[in-house]
Amino acid sequence: MRESSIRRSTGETVIYLQLCLDGQGKHDIHSGVGFLDHMLTLFAVHGGFDLTVRCQGDTEVDDHHSAEDIAICLGQAFREALGDKKGIARYGDITLPMDEALILAAVDISGRGQAHCQLELEKRMIGSFDAELVEEFFIALAANGGITLHLRQLAGKNGHHIAEGAFKACARALGKAVALTGGGIPSTKGVL
Repeated sequence: MRESSIRRSTGETVIYLQLCLDGQGKHDIHSGVGFLDHMLTLFAVHGGFDLTVRCQGDTEVDDHHSAEDIAICLGQAFREALGDKKGIARYGDITLPMDEALILAAVDISGRGQAHCQLELEKRMIGSFDAELVEEFFIALAANGGITLHLRQLAGKNGHHIAEGAFKACARALGKAVALTGGGIPSTKGVL
C-alpha cells in the first residue's frame, strides 16, 4: 500500500494527516474550517484516496494558516507515499463540469512542484471562507508534492461551483497520475 502519515506542529497549526493513494475514497476530515472539510471530502472521494485530516488552527485569526498548512501536509504525504514513483502513470488530466462551471485540471508528477491557476473567483468570500485560499491551497499542495498543476476555469460564475470543480478536477487528475501502470519510472532520465 502506498501510504503516508504527516504530523506538523507550528505556532499557528497542529496537524495530523494520513493518506492512502490506493484507497476507496474513505474520509475522516476535521480541519476546523467547514468549507475546507467539504472540499477535502470531495478531494478524497473523487481521487479515490483514503484521507484523514485533523487540524487545530488559529481560526480566530482567519482560515489561512489551516488551509495552507493542510495543503503543505497533503503535498508532503503525496511525495512520501509515491516513493521513487516507479510504475506510476505520471500524467493525468480532466475537464470537469460542475453545473455552470467547467474546470480543466492537468498534472505532471515531475518532482518540480508548481501551480498555474486561472480561477476567476469574483466574490471575495464563499460563505465564510476566503476565496483567495482556494489558489493558496493548490500552490502549497503542488510545491510540497513535487507536482506540476494547471487549473483553468473555462466557464462558471458561482464561486462555490468553481472551487468545488477545482478540487474535484485536481483530485481526478491526480488519481490518474498516481495510477500504477506496471512499468518503470516514467522518465527518460530514469528519475522523477
